[in-house]
Amino acid sequence: MSTLLIAFGSFAAFLLAYHTYGRYLGNKIFNLAASNKTPAHTLRDGSDFEPTRKSILFGHHYTSIAGTGPIVGPAIAVFWGWLPALLWVVFGSIFIGAVHDFGALVLSIRNDGKSVGALAEKYLSRKCRLLLLLLLMLTLTIVLAIFGLVIAVVFAMYPAGVVAVWASLPIAVGLGLWAKRTRGSILLPSLLAVGAIYTIIYFGNTLAITGGDIQSLFGLAGSTSPWASPVVLWTVTLFIYGFIASVLPVWVLLQPRDYINSQQLFVALAMLLAGLVIASLSGQSDLAAAAPAIASELPSDAPPMLPFLFITIACGAVSGFHSLVSSGTSSKQLHCETHARAIGYGSMLAEGALAVIVILACCAGVGMGSFEKPKIITTESTAMYLPLTPETQSIYDALKKKGKLIGRRPGKPGPIEFMVPFASIKQPASGWVPKLGSDGKALTGRAAWRDRYKLEVPQKDGSTKPGWGSMKLGPKVAAFVEGGANFIAAIGIPLELAIGILGVMVACFAATTLDTATRLYRYVFQEFAETIHCPPLKNKYVATSVAVASGLSLALLAGSKPATGGTILWPIFGATNQLLAGLCFLLLISYVLRRNKPVWFLVIPAILMLVLPTWAMCDRIIAWTRAENWLLVTMGGAVQLIAIFLAIEAIRVFRKLKREKNATV
Repeated sequence: MSTLLIAFGSFAAFLLAYHTYGRYLGNKIFNLAASNKTPAHTLRDGSDFEPTRKSILFGHHYTSIAGTGPIVGPAIAVFWGWLPALLWVVFGSIFIGAVHDFGALVLSIRNDGKSVGALAEKYLSRKCRLLLLLLLMLTLTIVLAIFGLVIAVVFAMYPAGVVAVWASLPIAVGLGLWAKRTRGSILLPSLLAVGAIYTIIYFGNTLAITGGDIQSLFGLAGSTSPWASPVVLWTVTLFIYGFIASVLPVWVLLQPRDYINSQQLFVALAMLLAGLVIASLSGQSDLAAAAPAIASELPSDAPPMLPFLFITIACGAVSGFHSLVSSGTSSKQLHCETHARAIGYGSMLAEGALAVIVILACCAGVGMGSFEKPKIITTESTAMYLPLTPETQSIYDALKKKGKLIGRRPGKPGPIEFMVPFASIKQPASGWVPKLGSDGKALTGRAAWRDRYKLEVPQKDGSTKPGWGSMKLGPKVAAFVEGGANFIAAIGIPLELAIGILGVMVACFAATTLDTATRLYRYVFQEFAETIHCPPLKNKYVATSVAVASGLSLALLAGSKPATGGTILWPIFGATNQLLAGLCFLLLISYVLRRNKPVWFLVIPAILMLVLPTWAMCDRIIAWTRAENWLLVTMGGAVQLIAIFLAIEAIRVFRKLKREKNATV
């Protein structure tokens, strides 16, 4: 029951905030008026500036800011306990994140759809414009690297969902062309599109594209080179897609694809909530029993909750990247100024709701049971070992009846594994089966959660010890996918189909962020080229090529092996992202001060979003220096120096504004 109460209590807080605090900001602070013309009308070009229906723009904005950020961040942060993560998501979304997104959107539509980087010159100084644009490009490089890796990892983990993700693209283009030609409602067509995607998911095992398939596509079948791994090849493929998608007019792919993804999310959330209700009322789901509210056991190498909780959960509470979406794409498509509250403030609260569901799935959902694919361990050219699971029980019984050799693998403790001659058996089906503990029983409750979050990592001598180093990107994404699938399975949907639905949702969300971030990088780079007076760099294809090259290079080179740096990059993404949010708040303070409006609601968030990430970044720079990771040391140091300079410059501007105000009084 605690799971259900927390979910609906959080949603009630978001609804109340939207109709009270959000309305106050829109009416009293920003003075939104339907009569004010937006850049989508005054600068309309049919490509980037295009008036868009409120529902479609909400879908684009929501899926662009959400991506997998509110999934990966909370999925890692519950390591410190679900209660701190939950409180930061709820209160951070309402009082910091939604205010940040809303303010950035309003600031941009009042300034011809310019990005927050370009606006730094107007509201701070010319030097600030150049430095902030550099910071934005660095941030977007990290975003591209991380989200490109996330999709590649999801493809490698859930090959049954790959076709569904790619199939959503031509479906979206068809929907975009239909909407452009007919100008009719796209709600029903978009739901039919989601139905088509779910149909493909249903047949996913038949249509699965495995790592071997992608290697064959590149002519690298059987290669053991780390540069030929499926994750590397998928990453390259995805960046090629990102280039193409980001140079197309927004109405061709970006708008309809994001609208379909938003509908897909709402359908998945409805199933998650229905399953959560049933699982809670039936006693299958128990948050308190599944995971600690505040973790008392932490590995010695784990970073402290303060300040790292506040940078680990970026998207879902507050994210500087959102200011780029608000001022980069959404401000260029806003049809009516009064829509800004729903798009800016409302979308962030909806993202907070998703983060709440992720927290519950990664704790209460995981506690409902842990699952895995049947594993095959080849020991010789003629035989293999299979684990004894419900799926392989019939195989075990048949071989036992025939008198075949069966038993434990020598020196292997835990569940029985039996040897099978290749001639006797075909590879088992790809269904998911319960994961067993060392006692042979299915893992549930706290045992399942501890196994998923690797509080006890097996050592070579047979002992176990805790280890923060086990916090890998893929398993944490899997915590949401499989924990959420447990909720959906509670309403009678097969577990494997539920895993496919959520795996595709995660990949589609990440793809949305990938090509939106590529488009945003192009806008920022073009503004940078204008600032340094270099017209050739303003070319759309040149700027996009720079974006793809920088993001792909970082994605492949950040880790010790190609495409292994996702978790390594996450801390620098979180700290950089939150610093960017703090700097955006400084711009908003300058804007509001010039309008003679109160700034109390901006000052505290600005301080928090400058102090906490600075604290975390300095801690990480020390750790990276000890590890001799000079790439991250250089990037982190550059980010921190730029942020310090911008903060000092902002304080100078605020003092000047205050003196001018006192002089006029």
